[in-house]
Amino acid sequence: MKLQITIDGKTYTADVEVLEEDASENLAVDVPSSATAQRLQPGAYAPSRTAEKHSADEKFYQSPVNGLVIRVNVAPGQQLRAGDLILVLEAMKMETSITAHHAGKVKCVNVKAGDPVKLQQLLVEME
Repeated sequence: MKLQITIDGKTYTADVEVLEEDASENLAVDVPSSATAQRLQPGAYAPSRTAEKHSADEKFYQSPVNGLVIRVNVAPGQQLRAGDLILVLEAMKMETSITAHHAGKVKCVNVKAGDPVKLQQLLVEME
C-alpha cells in the first residue's frame, strides 16, 4: 500500500505493509466534553461519552493505546477515589495516565511495569 504525507509543503510517498489488522480502524473518535476535559489532569485519559453513560458500574479499565506500562500505582484490595491515578502508559514517547472514573476497590491488576499492552487490553478490574 502506498501512502502520501505532506510536511511543511514537501510531499513524501512511502510504501507501507500491513502486518496486523488493528481494531482501532473500526473505532469512532469521541472528543470529551469541555466539562470532562476540565476535570482531568493534563495527560489523563478521558473515557468516551459512550463509556460515561455506563460509568455507574464501570468495573474494567482497558488500554486506550498500544504501548508500554510505565508505572502501576494500585494493588488488589486497594480502595480508590474518583480521579486517583491507576497506572501510566507510554506510546510513541507520550505518557497516558489512566485514572479512576469513580470510587471503588481494586479487584485485579493484570499488568506490571514494563509490560507491553495492546489497544483495549484489560488492565485493571474493580469490584
